[in-house]
Amino acid sequence: MRKIILLFVALCSITTIYAQNSDIPNITLKDLNGKDYKISEKNSDNLIVITFWATWCGPCLKEMAALSDVYDDWKEETGVEIIAVSVDDSRTVKRVKPLINGKSWDFTFLLDENQDLKRKMNVANPPHIFLINKGKIVYQHTGYTPGSENKLYEEILKYAK
Repeated sequence: MRKIILLFVALCSITTIYAQNSDIPNITLKDLNGKDYKISEKNSDNLIVITFWATWCGPCLKEMAALSDVYDDWKEETGVEIIAVSVDDSRTVKRVKPLINGKSWDFTFLLDENQDLKRKMNVANPPHIFLINKGKIVYQHTGYTPGSENKLYEEILKYAK
């Protein structure tokens, strides 16, 4: 049993190592208005935070509120852009737009109903955040606890101009 657990931990570590410094997958998602949005084309000089979330995920909603509170300052200081990717499926996706409108969150929102991007980026469960610098994953974090956004900001500052 111990060998199985060690093997599992090793495989999880390999997956995380693989994701670090890898390219953003070439996946096209839809925005809230049904317009195509190709994630891999966001290969600009600006930093990008991609956060995977869902309407049914309590920690996700807390993380989104915390990010919303600091986003304007972060954007002004570092030029970072936040892209929030909803992994709500066809049963719950209809809740996304009303929730966002009610919260007045000012991120770019995309829908990953088939969870193609989620699978390609090895996301097990939301919330899962990635920091992208020039098209490469440079940091990632799973889960949310109050203050996690501060660690993310420290990472953003490492790559900000």
